[in-house]
Amino acid sequence: MALIHALARLGIAFTWLYQGLVPKLLFANTDERAMLVAAGLPLGFLPVFGVLEIVFAVVTLGLWRWRPIFLLNILAMFGALIAVGLQSPSYLVNAFNPVTLNAGVVLLSLIGYFSGAELPSASRCLRHAPRGTP
Repeated sequence: MALIHALARLGIAFTWLYQGLVPKLLFANTDERAMLVAAGLPLGFLPVFGVLEIVFAVVTLGLWRWRPIFLLNILAMFGALIAVGLQSPSYLVNAFNPVTLNAGVVLLSLIGYFSGAELPSASRCLRHAPRGTP
């Protein structure tokens, strides 16, 4: 379970890091800019959103045992998908689109959330052999 949890958490953190860094901070992708304009936001918000996504990646790694981060991530994915659907629905049918990206991240979040409940912990340490074992 620890390996499954780690892979889910690392996958989510990588996705947030990449999405914040590459299309928002390093290359200021035209689609990202177009979605901001469609939402009525100034283009100056693009790097702000990039930094926030990177911060979320760091928090995802930094709060390794905090399971509610997965639930927050699911809410963020649904919120982002709804925002794109309302403001820029044409992006929902593109080859690489928010539906597939967000669905993948939601599934990783569910895997991380459920596997996180089974992480080894000193508080659940088996100090004595269970009754009935030799």
